[in-house]
Amino acid sequence: SKFKTPANLKGLLDKQVVGPSTEDLTESDFPVQSFNPKVQLPFKRVPGQNPRKVEVERKRRLYLSFDIAELLASKGIDSNQLMPRHYDPDNIPPIEETKDTVFPIYLPLQVFDNDEFDCRTPEEWISLGLEPGCSDRKPVPGKALLPTDDVLGHEDPKNQELIYKWIDVGVLDYDKETDLYLVHKTDKKGLVRDEEGRPILNGGITPEG
Repeated sequence: SKFKTPANLKGLLDKQVVGPSTEDLTESDFPVQSFNPKVQLPFKRVPGQNPRKVEVERKRRLYLSFDIAELLASKGIDSNQLMPRHYDPDNIPPIEETKDTVFPIYLPLQVFDNDEFDCRTPEEWISLGLEPGCSDRKPVPGKALLPTDDVLGHEDPKNQELIYKWIDVGVLDYDKETDLYLVHKTDKKGLVRDEEGRPILNGGITPEG
């Protein structure tokens, strides 16, 4: 009878907290490897060179310290003005009140996009959601310039009343023909969930399409 385990063994083990732990207990819908930067270093360390894991961790912390909204603001760029809006000739501000030009922005950001120096292809970014031994593809963390009003943003993305901000998202899929990403906003806990609270996997495509 000494070797009979109690029925609530898991509950008893969970209560046995000895002290503080370095284990990361935060819940996340993103794979661990999706936060790792790409490092051009050999797996076998050369004498006098930093180990690969150390360099990956240093770059990871460096990139986490950056904020795209702050970097753009430091250059005098208003992120809310990056999205082209409908032309309204009745509400053109006087030249004295404008800093640059009276003509509104009308070219999308895609026109100025340059991927020659990207460290990963879109397919490589999406593949970061795959974990070893698992067929489900999880979302990849990212930031997207999206409207704060989801309803009006879907109906009319160029509406003058919309406010655009850099928002944390999970990248679900990539369309090679249109060169567009499918993203989903994270909730307050930083999770990528549907209306029923379930994690969104494999591009978020439902049986209905």
